[in-house]
Amino acid sequence: MKNSTEVLIRVVDLHKSYYDGETELQVLQGINFDIYTSELLAVVGASGVGKSTLLHIIGTLDRPTAGSVLYSEDDVFTLPDKELAGFRNKEIGFVFQFHHLLPEFTALENVAMAALITTPNHKTVYKEAEALLDYVGLAERCTHYPSQLSGGERQRVAIARALINQPRVVLADEPTGNLDRRSSEMVLELLWDLNAKSGQAFVIVTHNQKLAQQVDRVVRLVDGKIF
Repeated sequence: MKNSTEVLIRVVDLHKSYYDGETELQVLQGINFDIYTSELLAVVGASGVGKSTLLHIIGTLDRPTAGSVLYSEDDVFTLPDKELAGFRNKEIGFVFQFHHLLPEFTALENVAMAALITTPNHKTVYKEAEALLDYVGLAERCTHYPSQLSGGERQRVAIARALINQPRVVLADEPTGNLDRRSSEMVLELLWDLNAKSGQAFVIVTHNQKLAQQVDRVVRLVDGKIF
């Protein structure tokens, strides 16, 4: 782990259950762990064990059945939905296995969109979006639509989009799971470089053993608990 001992996110006694009629399925059962400022953390475990569920709760996309997620000691789930959405847009970046780019918008527009919601100076936003696309090696693809990009290029656009609001943490759910080997390596190199240069924390859910061997710390999810 990097030298930082400052806790950015604290997950406290987190539980998540789903119901099928009266049958309860306990996915997360008392999760406790910290995420440190600027660290690169991997969450690993078997398929269906709840890794994505955990990531979605840390990212405030879903609420827990019980327990807390503290950002700088503030329990984000005490916020009403509208304020929580604003917090999420500003403080958390997301990269999913499937890029989730909007097909009717260009790469530049996809990257800029999250910042346009809250920033009145659209010219500045587009300038920052262009700089991010340049950083991820896609300066010449700004006006291309997702259908005109390769899988690896789409995922790099998604990474640029995740960074547009300069979030404190980037959460990535199997970011290389849908890519060929060469594209996967390019995306991983980009994530490592971003983490080293930006000081942002990265939490990556992965089945990729090579990826898990290159991070600062690994937590393993087994039977709804962290090991």
